[in-house]
Amino acid sequence: MEDMELIIFNIISNGGTAKSLVYEAISASEKGEFDKAEELLKEADEYLVQAHQTQTDLIQQEAAGQHHTVSVLFVHAQDHLMSALEVRSLAENLISMNKRLYALENK
Repeated sequence: MEDMELIIFNIISNGGTAKSLVYEAISASEKGEFDKAEELLKEADEYLVQAHQTQTDLIQQEAAGQHHTVSVLFVHAQDHLMSALEVRSLAENLISMNKRLYALENK
């Protein structure tokens, strides 16, 4: 079980870090700091890749017949990752809108 707890922590930690970076990127874009926003999104993507790879490894293990106990903590980890992925997708639109708004305000 200890290994599974480390796997769960990996997903929560990487997903949470990614989500925080995405929110920082949105905030930077609201200030017109679009290069910084893009850098923060790229950094967030690195954490998302790590979390997603951990999830993919679990799916592959399951497909190979190695079943894992699904705990509330595991469900929480999955929720954390999925919400981070959703926030990341939404950030693209928000940053794009902020670019348009910034251009209009600074004409």
